[in-house]
Amino acid sequence: MATLLEDIKKQSNWTVKAFKSDGIELDYSMGSLIEIDRFIQKYTKDGQPIKGGRLAKGYGGKIFSIGSYIGETLIKNVSDSKWITDDNDPHGEVNIEVNLSDGTRCWPIQKLMKRIQNGLEDGIYPYGVSVTNKKADEKYDGEFWKIENEVKPMEPKKTWWKF
Repeated sequence: MATLLEDIKKQSNWTVKAFKSDGIELDYSMGSLIEIDRFIQKYTKDGQPIKGGRLAKGYGGKIFSIGSYIGETLIKNVSDSKWITDDNDPHGEVNIEVNLSDGTRCWPIQKLMKRIQNGLEDGIYPYGVSVTNKKADEKYDGEFWKIENEVKPMEPKKTWWKF
């Protein structure tokens, strides 16, 4: 059985490949977190995955995978940062923690769940930039807020026999 840390690495890489299959490049830059927000904006509505969308099936696993990517991005942008995991915690997947070298503590899965629940006000990109601003060399991109007008939630897919 794999450890949480092994699963984090594997699922972060899976997220990069999954997004690439949709033509979205994730490169572990802080700016790539905008793509995570776009994805959430498109495939969730009212705090729930949209039926027929990318998050509709395997929701928990996909949240873990995307959250793993978010945490890996924070770690790659702030040197001497690390994951804190507890393989004995029954809720370990939700409680995985990133400790940044300046002492900042982050819970990427929990943040992603808040983003889904609360919308852009709990955006991943602004959060990532704010928690890494002391250490990462990233200027805030105000284009983030255009997501609200540019990306609309997909329409739920109806089964062909329903009218």
